[in-house]
Amino acid sequence: MLDRLGDRWTVLVLVELSKGTRRFRELERAIPGISQRMLSLTAKRLCRDGVVERTVYPTTPPQTDYRLTPMGESLAGMVSALADWSRENKDAIGAARSRWDREHQ
Repeated sequence: MLDRLGDRWTVLVLVELSKGTRRFRELERAIPGISQRMLSLTAKRLCRDGVVERTVYPTTPPQTDYRLTPMGESLAGMVSALADWSRENKDAIGAARSRWDREHQ
């Protein structure tokens, strides 16, 4: 699971699904820069890990919904807290990096 969290797309998919059930295209539109292939791969990995549930409806064309499992909901809460922390400390992190770069050139 730590490998999964190190992947930027996983975090973005979890944050989006924490808002509720989404169809594949809704996820794709909500996550800037993600390709269909990466979204598909990320969703499959999260389903395999038991974090996301996938439901396919027998329509033409097939429709697919993704939702967090209870385990996924608990993980998404922690990921959202980490994302909030990152946003709140963005400037301080940037300043620390700048200091480091100046001192270690």
